Amino acid sequence: MRCISLNIVLFILFTGSGYGQDSLWVGGQLSGFVGYAPEVPLEGMAGGRYLPEMNYTLKFQNNHQLDFDIGANLYGNAQVHPFDTSHSIGGINLYRLWARYMGKQFEIRAGLQKINFGSATLLRPLQWFDDIDPTDPLQFSNGVYGILGRVYFLNNANIWLWILAGNKNPRGFELVPNKPDVPEFGGRLQLPVHKGEVAVTYHHRTADSREVTGLPAYEKIPENKYAIDAKWDIGIGLWFEASWIQKSRNIGMLTYQSMLTTGADYTLGIGNGLNIVAEHLFMATDSTAFSFNNNLHVSAMMLTYPLGLFDRVSGYLFYLWQNDGTLSLMINYQHSFSRFSLFVMPYYTPKMEQNLFTHRYNQSLTGPGIRVMAVFNH
Repeated sequence: MRCISLNIVLFILFTGSGYGQDSLWVGGQLSGFVGYAPEVPLEGMAGGRYLPEMNYTLKFQNNHQLDFDIGANLYGNAQVHPFDTSHSIGGINLYRLWARYMGKQFEIRAGLQKINFGSATLLRPLQWFDDIDPTDPLQFSNGVYGILGRVYFLNNANIWLWILAGNKNPRGFELVPNKPDVPEFGGRLQLPVHKGEVAVTYHHRTADSREVTGLPAYEKIPENKYAIDAKWDIGIGLWFEASWIQKSRNIGMLTYQSMLTTGADYTLGIGNGLNIVAEHLFMATDSTAFSFNNNLHVSAMMLTYPLGLFDRVSGYLFYLWQNDGTLSLMINYQHSFSRFSLFVMPYYTPKMEQNLFTHRYNQSLTGPGIRVMAVFNH
């Protein structure tokens, strides 16, 4: 798949009739943080990330254009207990490498890229291809290797088609890794409706459970994902997002997965305007279809208030209704000016029993803590 992406770029560059309006952009994002979490063994932490990026655009006479984007991820993190124990990780990874050919109502993008869609904001059943943490102010996400085509119609309808390959790590609520040498494929149809839009989505992949503790060891497990989502603006924003996942082999409680998120948002006329986003997620897994014996409920809320032109404060709440209930809290104060941003993020994350929710959302650092992050874009 990586060789295919490069060949597409070279073919278009050497066969297209260039219009001469090419442009080159070089930039990046540098971020660093320090933190403290008194209830974990390695309570002090620090780290940094640099995402350099280069984008080249070549325009053609027929109003078509070619974009080529490459980016890297240079990162390092360390946790310490002063004067006796430390743990650190770091590395350099490819972050983006894609070529895109686009016209007035279509685009084709091939390579390592970010793909995401859906109506939900905080609790996303359709988080099939990205790993964005809703509380992350940078919205960092590793990409997937594949080819994505999109066609846009004048009535705001659009069609997505994709083929992915070479991607192993689980994404979103997945607990079973992909079989990377078996292509994945799927599509999405999005249609306008009165005061909103509705979409249906399908994806097929092959999972490999041989490295997952507690599951039967199968090298190839064909899996089908089906989803429907919709969103309306009727003064208050309303949406839902639902998915159903079916594996062709019985691997116990993870053979079938059902997820439904409903949500709403509204801005109250208080001061500079208080925006409230609220969502509720129902999840169920079982060895038989549409049997909801093993389920859990999660509620989430995000409140955002602008303090002025350069400052705002946001609050995040996640409540897991399982057992006696557990509440996770995070506050994010943000100061932004020109290319520089500062984030101060106190949080509280309780210890929770491992499940699909904690796999996706629970931080590795439990208890109270604080993180301060500085970001520079150039």
